[in-house]
Amino acid sequence: MNTSSTTMRRRLASVAAAAALVVPVAATVGGAPASASPYCGIVWGSLPEAAAPMTTGSVLAVRSGRHACFDRLVVDIGPGAGHVGYSVSYVPVVTNPGSGFPVPVTGGARLQISVHAPATAKVPASGVANYAGWQTFRQLRWVSSFEGYTDLGLGVRARLPMRVFTLAGPGGGQRLVVDVAHHW
Repeated sequence: MNTSSTTMRRRLASVAAAAALVVPVAATVGGAPASASPYCGIVWGSLPEAAAPMTTGSVLAVRSGRHACFDRLVVDIGPGAGHVGYSVSYVPVVTNPGSGFPVPVTGGARLQISVHAPATAKVPASGVANYAGWQTFRQLRWVSSFEGYTDLGLGVRARLPMRVFTLAGPGGGQRLVVDVAHHW
């Protein structure tokens, strides 16, 4: 080994050791641990969520609501055999799966929501819902119903924690629920 490479390795080792000493100090701010309580007790993340089943029911309606800690989108699915499947993820650009073309959606971040059920009509009827004054939601865009899948684009304020789950619906139907937290 030559002297310059030995010297370089020692310097790198010194920098790594110094960085290791700084990390525990940075973990507290003003004496409080950096791992403060989650917002509203929410422990969700922002990674993609999916379930593979498919239903013979159809998407009937899409509605939304505001809660104290999150905004909620509900996709109502009519009665049919099987359980509703879905794929929900943050994407750089919402795309139409049939054409591959981008679908513009307002917001600092975008969720592509794919419901494993066809739609009987364009939901919402106008194809666009805007959420002026809402904490998290910015815009909902109808994307398509293609080959048994219904896609929506949901624009939100930022990439925030989200959760996705299904519920039994009235009359033997089902509901797909997408909650997006107001804060981290």
